[in-house]
Amino acid sequence: MRVCFWGTRGSLAKPGPTTLRYGGNTSCVEVRTADGTLIVLDCGTGAHGLGHALQASAAGPLHGHLLITHTHWDHIQGFPFFAPLFDAANTWDIYAPGDVGQRLEETLAGQMQYTYFPLTLDQLGATIRYHDLGEGLFDLGGVQALARYLNHPALTLGYRLEIGGVALVYATDHEPHLRPRSNRADPHRAACQTQLVHEEDQGHLRFLAGADLVIHDAQYTLVEYAQKIGWGHSPVEYAVDMAIAAQAKRLALFHHDPSHDDATLEWVVEACRQRASAAHSRLEVFAAAEGQVIELSEQATAAPPQVEVAETVVSPIAEMATAAAETVLIVDDDPNIVEVVMLALAPEGYRLLTAYDGETALGLARAEHPSLVLLDWHMPGRDGIEVCRVLRAESDPHLRDMPIVLLTAQTEDEYIAAAFAAGATDYLTKPFKLPYIRSRVRSWLLRSRRESAGGAL
Repeated sequence: MRVCFWGTRGSLAKPGPTTLRYGGNTSCVEVRTADGTLIVLDCGTGAHGLGHALQASAAGPLHGHLLITHTHWDHIQGFPFFAPLFDAANTWDIYAPGDVGQRLEETLAGQMQYTYFPLTLDQLGATIRYHDLGEGLFDLGGVQALARYLNHPALTLGYRLEIGGVALVYATDHEPHLRPRSNRADPHRAACQTQLVHEEDQGHLRFLAGADLVIHDAQYTLVEYAQKIGWGHSPVEYAVDMAIAAQAKRLALFHHDPSHDDATLEWVVEACRQRASAAHSRLEVFAAAEGQVIELSEQATAAPPQVEVAETVVSPIAEMATAAAETVLIVDDDPNIVEVVMLALAPEGYRLLTAYDGETALGLARAEHPSLVLLDWHMPGRDGIEVCRVLRAESDPHLRDMPIVLLTAQTEDEYIAAAFAAGATDYLTKPFKLPYIRSRVRSWLLRSRRESAGGAL
């Protein structure tokens, strides 16, 4: 497996004399396997250079797979400038997270409207097939791919690619689910001390498990992250700790902040290497640089690395029910919180129900069978934990299994552990940014649909 970095910057392209070593183009990574499978990870401004290189070296028609993590601009701005899309001889399969009420093709066409760009999507000459993805396994030629939702203020997928006993994980635009506190935010704290009490962080760890190369969001330092919580990106220390805990072999720090020049990134890399060394880890840490090539040796008869996953297959989102069929129950004793969450979710087309105490919430849940519950912890009468326990003990399988997301200001480990022990599906701490509510609700509804459909295509 040959991995080449064409764009490593995050949020905004930053070319210039201070970014010559690590590059100024936004996210784009080329992957080639020994059997000739071509995979492109994201289509930021780095795709311009990749596209011309592919066209220049092609001995015949190209068939490639473009995996888009999400459709924020820094990950798709290179799409209208990707030369292979204009060649009628080429075929491209394009994949991205399936969203409620909007398909991938419509999103890409949006940034090529007359107001923004002189060509439209239907003027591209190549044969293009669009795939709206959920979580799960799917095949790309001889490559087995696993998609998993990341923690970002937009519906975002990370990708794990396996072939010939080699595993590559691409996990950019991801934020820790549990906010660092003083003991977690110590830059000198050994990575081996990391305790993952949030089940989604545990799932992310399993996603990285045993990878030969992890390309991970590392936009901030912990000091910077304290002012950027909720922006959807990782501190470098978290990326190092997770890669060590996952027993990955190499870690490529990725999605470099526009304000980080070459000198800053060199300092960051050295600090990360010292962190890994302090944990007695053999993890190889480096900052991804434009033009850098990593060779991962495949073995023709090797079994793929084993990673424990609950997902079994990708479900095509376009075939699933529309948002209008989804009911979300919002439970909080603070009317202002309820109103704000309703304003965030109303544009999604959900049917919204509200309750201001636990007893009313239970009655509505039993009568209305919501698709998902957003549940406050501290309320008069029955609190959120009690409501959660009661619902999980119901004879009705829908109430036992529906996603319950706790919204609370409690950040201590014991509270988080108690919430998951009571049956909570997810744990979101206040104050939260509204885009996070929207993306978390979307991801859990999509997960729930796939599970209820038995994972069948």
